[in-house]
Order: sequence, then structure tokens, then C-alpha cells
Amino acid sequence: MAADEAGAGADPGGRGRVTITEIARRAGVSVPTVSRVVNGRSDVSPQTRARVEDLLRRHGYRRRNSTSGGRAALLDLVFDDLDSPWAVEIIRGVEEAAHTAGVGTVVSAVHGRSGDAREWMRNLRARASAGVVLVMSVLEPVLHEELRILGVPLVVVDPAGSPALDVPTVGAANWSGGMAATRHLLALGHRRIGLISGPPRLLCSRARLDGCRAALEGAGVAVDDSLIVSGDFRPESGFSGCNALLDLPEPPTAVFAAGDQMALGAIEALRRRGLRVPEDMSVVGFDDLPAVRWSAPPLTTVRQPLADMGKLAVRTVLRLARGERPDSPRVELGTELIIRSSTAPPAKPGPTPSL
Repeated sequence: MAADEAGAGADPGGRGRVTITEIARRAGVSVPTVSRVVNGRSDVSPQTRARVEDLLRRHGYRRRNSTSGGRAALLDLVFDDLDSPWAVEIIRGVEEAAHTAGVGTVVSAVHGRSGDAREWMRNLRARASAGVVLVMSVLEPVLHEELRILGVPLVVVDPAGSPALDVPTVGAANWSGGMAATRHLLALGHRRIGLISGPPRLLCSRARLDGCRAALEGAGVAVDDSLIVSGDFRPESGFSGCNALLDLPEPPTAVFAAGDQMALGAIEALRRRGLRVPEDMSVVGFDDLPAVRWSAPPLTTVRQPLADMGKLAVRTVLRLARGERPDSPRVELGTELIIRSSTAPPAKPGPTPSL
């Protein structure tokens, strides 16, 4: 029997681990038939497939993947959207760690569409992936359950929402990053600080907003909801969000954009109005993408270790594939404020708040 066809699951009766042979015996089918079900083959009758999958589910069966010998091991890296330099940094970390481990990488985007996700799942079954790294996306419960039945381990990077309890996650310290960005602007003397947040449905967006609010409240500065606009992490939303803030009767003196691309869009909005950064308005971003150190001016931002997040996700999913437990099911890597030239005291600074 091939290495990727062997595996074990917990026996609810307490007698140890259930093998694929035992699953076959209880289903009244051959071992190759169970193997075909586990590996997503189509040459199994619906009735037999349902019976075998029910047993696999009840006994918590997990396929034991191999990263040596036979077919080359593959990892699936799945994004909601690839149209971002943010995604490129994650890919860089994933591919470096996968290459070190001798594992190939298949990169996909599901664009938030059910049909795309199901097509990806069909392809995954065909190539018998050793594991899945899911980045800032939401996997339908039925597809998550199918991964579990197939014994394919899953790790989520920067989870969009609250993941299943049995799914390890890797993220960044978004709350403390939002607080650090806002405290920096407060320390410079800014009181009216605009925020261009990410999509409210995303955990990272809410955490950065909450960190910003906490910094304001801690400094005794009232939170003004009129200074908060929503974006989608793309430059266009930073451009439109900054214009909305500039159109207020009393515009902010500084803007914290919760993503570097939105910060670049905000800088362009200011430029088109003949305003200077940071003389007329300070701008802070979040991510520290490679391009922002070359923007005009170089961007003050919060660095999140995107490549390191990708590397840790690969190491975690490979541990799961070997039947090992991760050191921690929930990991947040630290963020760091990087001060460059896009921030300065306001033209008429008020007293510096105590931080």
C-alpha cells in the first residue's frame, strides 16, 4: 500500500488507532476502495462512498501524508485574491519554507466564489495535496469537512473570521500595531486623526481599529466616528477615503490607513489637492510592503512579518501532516512601527498627550 494511502484515526471505543484496513473491514469493502475514497477518486459508487466517508468521519480518520519517496509532496496555498503585493510577500515566505522542506507549492485564488472554491477542491483531491495553507479567506463548512475526511491538514493565515477550533492559525499582532501607529501620531501632537480601515468583516481590520481606538481613549482624546471611513485595502479606497476625510468641515491633521496600499492612495489624494505630506497632513500605513520605502515621501508604517507568517504556516501544516501537534494552535507574530518621512507634528500642534 502506498505511503499516502496509509493512515489512522482515533477509535471512539478507546482501543487505539483505526487503520485504513479496519475502515475497509467495517465498510465491507476492499482496502483499495477506501483508498480511492480517501484520495478523491471518482470510480466509487455513491452508496459505497457515503458509507466509507461516514466511517472515516466517525473515527476521525486522518490520511498519513509522506514528504519523501513516491509522488512529490505538494502543499496548496489558497488566497481569496492574488492581486496584491501583500499576497506576494506571503507567497515568498511559503515558497522559501516549502523549498527547504522539499515540498512543492500550488498557488490558487478562489475570489470568494463558491464555484471557484469547489473547483479548487476537485483539483486538490486529484493531486493528493499534503496540506493546505489558507490565507485571509473563508472556507465553506462543507469543504472544511471534506478536507477533514480526506485527512488533509489545514492552517489559516490571517483568518478572516473565527476559524474552527481544530484549525491552527497564524497572524500578526494587529491590535498592538494599530495602537502603535496611533500613539506615534498622538506623540507628534495630532488630535484629529483620521482612520481608513479595512473591510469590517475581517478580524485584522477590526483589531487595527480597536487598537487605534484604545490609543485615543488612553490619551484622553475622544473618538470621533466621523473620522473613520472604510476601505478594502486597495489604493483606490485609500484615495476615496482620504478625499472623504478632506471634505469634512474640520479635516484631520493626520491619517492612519490600515494598509500600505490605502496609505499610498491617500498620499495621491493629498497630492492632487496640492497638499504636502507630512507638512499639511501626516500619513501612516500598515504592512511595510517593499515599495513604501521608495514612496514620496517614504512611508511611516507598521511592519507585519508577512513572509515569516508564511514560513510558520508551512512548518505548522507539515507538522500536522506528520501527525504531530503544533506548539500552539493560535500564533500572533509581533508588529513593529517603522518611522520614515511621512509623519511630522501638525502645523499648529497642541499639547502632547500623556501616553
